[in-house]
Order: sequence, then C-alpha cells, then structure tokens
Amino acid sequence: MKKKIGATAVFVLIFAVCFALADGITGKWAGMLKLPDNSTISLNYAFKADSDKLTGIAVMPPQGEVSITDGMINGNEFSFNVPVPNGNAPHTGKLYGDSIVLHIVYKGQHLQATLKRSN
Repeated sequence: MKKKIGATAVFVLIFAVCFALADGITGKWAGMLKLPDNSTISLNYAFKADSDKLTGIAVMPPQGEVSITDGMINGNEFSFNVPVPNGNAPHTGKLYGDSIVLHIVYKGQHLQATLKRSN
C-alpha cells in the first residue's frame, strides 16, 4: 500500500513540475543575438503557454512584430517557427527558470541566444 501511495505521489509531483515549467514560459522575454560577423541584434518575444501549445509574437529586426507558428511545448523544452522572407526560421529552446537558451536556424546558420524574463 505504501508503495502505491509513494508511486502516486511521485507521479503527481512530476506532472506538477512539468505543468509549472510549461506555464513558466508565459510572458515577455528579451535578449541579444550575436551574429557570425560579431554584430548583435535585439530579440524580444511574448509567449503564451496553453497545455502543450505555444503561441505568441517575436519582435525581430527588420520584420518587426511577427506571430510565431507551430509552437509546441514538451516539459521544459519548446519549439516554434518565425516567418521570415522566403521561409521560416525554426527556433528550439529550453526553459531554465527565468532564462531561456534559444537555438535559431536562419538561412542555414545555427545561432544561439540567451533570453531573460522582461516583464
């Protein structure tokens, strides 16, 4: 009986942690993206988590504000696309409390940025 209660408690705890991490991405995030030529551009995102779905906007020069597409959340990892001229820029990331490590593929280049909560 104690094993069943213990196993159930562990399952509930894991579920609660995953749910908290998924909802933890909701909000505004900002950071700098270093380009291969050593220049930087600012990145700003506003995310909304709904179960395993991720929606929101990206503010990226020169396009300005763009709605993200195909957003998915799996625990503390997530992915989405940002429409860019002539295609999409796939984004994958991992949530670490109040920071995000974001990997972006843009025109064949693999870029990385760290975002911090900005709200």
